[in-house]
Amino acid sequence: MQKKQVILVTGASSGIGKATAKQLLEEGHTVYTAARRVEKMDDLKALGATPLKMDITKEEEIQQVVATIEKEHGGVDVLVNNAGYAIYGAMEDTKIEDARRQFEVNLFGLARLTQLVLPYMRSQKAGKIINLSSMGGKMYTPLGAWYHATKHALEGWSDCLRLELKQFNIEVVIIEPGVIETEFGDVMLQPLLDRSGEGPYSQMANALANATKKSYEQGDSSPATVIAKLITKAVRAQKPKTRYVAGKYAKPMMFIRKYLGDSIFDKIIMSQVKS
Repeated sequence: MQKKQVILVTGASSGIGKATAKQLLEEGHTVYTAARRVEKMDDLKALGATPLKMDITKEEEIQQVVATIEKEHGGVDVLVNNAGYAIYGAMEDTKIEDARRQFEVNLFGLARLTQLVLPYMRSQKAGKIINLSSMGGKMYTPLGAWYHATKHALEGWSDCLRLELKQFNIEVVIIEPGVIETEFGDVMLQPLLDRSGEGPYSQMANALANATKKSYEQGDSSPATVIAKLITKAVRAQKPKTRYVAGKYAKPMMFIRKYLGDSIFDKIIMSQVKS
């Protein structure tokens, strides 16, 4: 019988985070969910989750979430670092403050939350840190420099963390989703066009926006439940893999990038953004 665990899922107001929380609740775990839009987690509350308001870039809110869980259950057994977003636009067109915020959400906020849950895990000599990366952590696309930079950084950060925490019997797992049915497409498209829809990168920006919109409209993506099941599998496993890959295009694109080299990968990617 699987041990009931205290699990914190960030970015649980939609998409992968919400689907994961539902899956973990079905498994019988004690699930805390965190997001800025706490009202978007009412459905999770009805299912038995404990929603908490948290902006991953605000130290006091991160501390409050961890303190609440420690007071009620001692600490976090499993942390699912799912909160994140993507900014797209030419590197040259993107304000450095926007790029910094991308790193604050996708890496530094995640890292700070991880720091705060680790003392309890070390005291228990058990725990799991599950980090939501992306196939974008192993490959790249034009106009996604800052987003891909955060995911490449998360991959390396997670690998180092895994080695550091092995002595405490704490597992670090990386999840690499492909194209998933989330708010991702809607959130990236208009800002992409606002940044680079006119000017020297306009042809590429409009072509990428059209290709992305077409892809999502055609349902050319995988449901969030695909990744939720993968995360649940990692939670359930006594010895989870270091990496799990799933979702539309993830495995083939990562294979091409790794084994066929930069030149071929570049040609394939650029063929998708021709107007």
